[in-house]
Amino acid sequence: MSQNPNTSPNLPWKCRLLMNYVAYLVDMCRRPNFTVNRRLYKLFDLKSSPSKTPINGVTTSDIMVDASRNLWFRLFTPENGSGNDVSLPVIMYFHGGGFCFLGPDTSALDRFCKRLSRELHVVIVSVNYRLAPEYRFPCQQDDGVDVLKFLDTTNIEGFPACANLNHCFIAGDSAGGNLAHQVTLGAIETYFRKLKIIGLITIQPLLGGEERTESEVRLHKSTLMPMERTDWMWKAFLPEGSNRDHPACNVFGPNAIDVSGLNFPATAVVVGGFDTLQDWQKRYYKGLKESGKEVYLIEYPNAVHSFYAHPELPESSMLIEECGDFIRKQCAKT
Repeated sequence: MSQNPNTSPNLPWKCRLLMNYVAYLVDMCRRPNFTVNRRLYKLFDLKSSPSKTPINGVTTSDIMVDASRNLWFRLFTPENGSGNDVSLPVIMYFHGGGFCFLGPDTSALDRFCKRLSRELHVVIVSVNYRLAPEYRFPCQQDDGVDVLKFLDTTNIEGFPACANLNHCFIAGDSAGGNLAHQVTLGAIETYFRKLKIIGLITIQPLLGGEERTESEVRLHKSTLMPMERTDWMWKAFLPEGSNRDHPACNVFGPNAIDVSGLNFPATAVVVGGFDTLQDWQKRYYKGLKESGKEVYLIEYPNAVHSFYAHPELPESSMLIEECGDFIRKQCAKT
C-alpha cells in the first residue's frame, strides 16, 4: 500500500479540537526535566466511576491486585455475558498516554473499553499499571504479568463466570500497545494453570529507535505524536541512561530480544497513514513475520494517531470489526 503523501488529514472539527486540547494539556504537564506536574494533570484528567448498573450495555467494577503499588484493574462485562451458559473471550487491555498519563478510569478510556466490551462481546480487564517517570520500565511489564498471575490463581469475587481464560488476548493502544508486547514477552516465560494467551492486538503501538524514519520526518508537525514529544516520553519511560535503541523502544533493533524461538501468539498490528509512528509499527510487523510468527497488518491510510477513540470516524468502526474477526479466528483454533 502506497504511503499517503499528505501531512494534514481531513478531520471533523470536533476531532481536531479535541486532539489539540489533549496535546496542549500533555505539554502543559510535562516538564523539561522529564517529570510530570501531577497536581496540574489531575485537574484535567476527568474520571468515570465503576457502575454495577449497566451503562451502554456494560457493567464495570474495580478490583485491587496489590494495594502497596496501587495495582488494580477495571473489569468490563457486557450484559449478554452475565449468564453461566455464555463463554466470552477475555482481553487484558493497556491504555495509552505516553507511559506517563491516563488510567483505566479516565473517562475517554472508560468509554472506549465499554464500546469494545459491548461490540466485541468480550470481558475486558483494563490494567492500572504504574506510570513513568516515577516508575520506569520494566515496572509496567511487571504489573501486567502480575495481573495475569492474579487472574490465573485467584478466586476473584464478582469475576464473571462467562469469562473464558483459555481465550485470553493481550491488547493496548499507543504506549499500551508497546506494553501489550512487553507483557506478552513476560507471560511467555510464566507458567499458568488455566490462563492461555492466544492473541495480541497492538493498536498503533508507541515504538521507536535512534534512527529518524521517513514518517517521523514527514509528519513531524503531528498533533499528538511529534518527534519532540515522543523523545520526551522515551526519556521519561526507559531506564536511566538508556537510549531509544533499548529493546523496550526499538523492539527489533540492535539490542532486540530474539522471539523466533518463543511461543509468541498470533498478532494484529494496527497502523494509521497519518501516524508519525507508522514506519516503526510496520517494522514491528515485519520483524514478527521474519521471525516466523503469525501476524496481520491492519492499515488505515487516512487514520491519525488515536483515531479509535473517536466513534464518529469511519476507521474507528472498521477497527472494531477487524478486531472482532481476529478474535473469532483465534478462538476458533482452540
